[in-house]
Amino acid sequence: MLKTQECRKLRNGMGKCLLVSVMLWGILCVIPVRSCAQSQDSVHVNLQKAIEIALSETPTMRIADRDIQIKQQYKKEQIASLFPDVSIAANYNRTLLKQQMSMDMGGQTMNIKVGRDNTYSVGANLSLPLIAPAIWSNLKLSSMDIELAQEAARSSKLELVNQVKQAYYIYLLAKQSLAVLEKSYANLEASNQLVTSSYNQGMVSEFEKLRSDVALQNQRPAVSSAAKSVRLADMRLKVLLGMNLDEPVIFDGDLSDYEQSVLSATMPSAQDIQLAQNSALRQLDLGIQELEQSKKIITGATLPMLALAGAFQYSGMGDDGQKFNNYPYSYVALSLQVPIISWISTSYKLKQSDLNIENMRDQRLDAERNLRVGVQSYLNDMQQAIEDIAADRETMLQAQKAYDIAKKQYEVGMNTWLDLNTAELTLTSTQLTYCQSIFNYLTAKANLDATLGVEQ
Repeated sequence: MLKTQECRKLRNGMGKCLLVSVMLWGILCVIPVRSCAQSQDSVHVNLQKAIEIALSETPTMRIADRDIQIKQQYKKEQIASLFPDVSIAANYNRTLLKQQMSMDMGGQTMNIKVGRDNTYSVGANLSLPLIAPAIWSNLKLSSMDIELAQEAARSSKLELVNQVKQAYYIYLLAKQSLAVLEKSYANLEASNQLVTSSYNQGMVSEFEKLRSDVALQNQRPAVSSAAKSVRLADMRLKVLLGMNLDEPVIFDGDLSDYEQSVLSATMPSAQDIQLAQNSALRQLDLGIQELEQSKKIITGATLPMLALAGAFQYSGMGDDGQKFNNYPYSYVALSLQVPIISWISTSYKLKQSDLNIENMRDQRLDAERNLRVGVQSYLNDMQQAIEDIAADRETMLQAQKAYDIAKKQYEVGMNTWLDLNTAELTLTSTQLTYCQSIFNYLTAKANLDATLGVEQ
């Protein structure tokens, strides 16, 4: 019964390891597998360096930066509308049929043609808004658009950093799982040699040798699958970093390197967690501010608008073959527009804006509640992982000691190959579970940092 439970634990541990292969299998259908041979000039990249490369090379961040520039240029366009607008106009008319006027002159009707065959005008026009509430409100809205674009870029950065971390941890898990399975295969191979040697000397039965051979053959697919997972994780990382798949890069680090930092980490309480830097909530807050500013634009359209206008024109007219008569003309004027009836439709627009604002506030409230649940889930996963790591490490040391004892006992004939194989399976299971626990903590911590808006 005890051996059955140990084998079941092994299958669970190996199932977690092979989960990486399932997660990354889809990439294999699109990206051809390259040789993972490492040349002498390979570049070593750690997690922090990988994040820096991703932030500088990925198209996502370049697109986000351009979106900010677009909003900034639009704001400058709005500012330009407050400056004087000067235009030059020219006009020429050729009269084909002159207009006639009829006049009563002493009881006789006289028809007089009015106008000249040729008329032209050249002039400059000037307009300058002095009091324009709608334009001022649009200018403030443009500033808010820039803030929203900057926050969207920050959200893209946080998401990208989280993706790089997750991919890097998956790579470390796949690499360390491969190392565990390779060591397990080496142990099985060594025990198989012992069984073969004992069989040749007539010390063990053929049945025991066959069981040893089958166990060794069954371990090869697991090692091959783990090696494939490492290659796929390596490709995934290079894609995120904007690298060529055949670029010689070595990703440094092991999951065991994080053990001490994980065990010494201080767990905050959910009540102390602040979501002020969460990008999704900040974008909703900016959206609410934009809707409130849009109300001011609607109201500003109903307020009086004062503008300065001026013009200078030079015109002339004359018939064919005659001297043209020229006339200069100029003026300066103040223009005041006071909307009167527009308040009827404006009141309905303001009610629509109020409803949109209330909807967005409810969306923010719902989003904050869901984020609180997510934060609590991440904290629970981290706390559970810390407890698991401490227990798994102790269990792994005991399993290693049990395997060493079982190996020595088998060498001197004090136990069977089945006892040795069970000890080896238990050791492999505990090592895989230990790696999985560290991976669980790191991924939960990365998700928590992304939720809280922690920038790297």
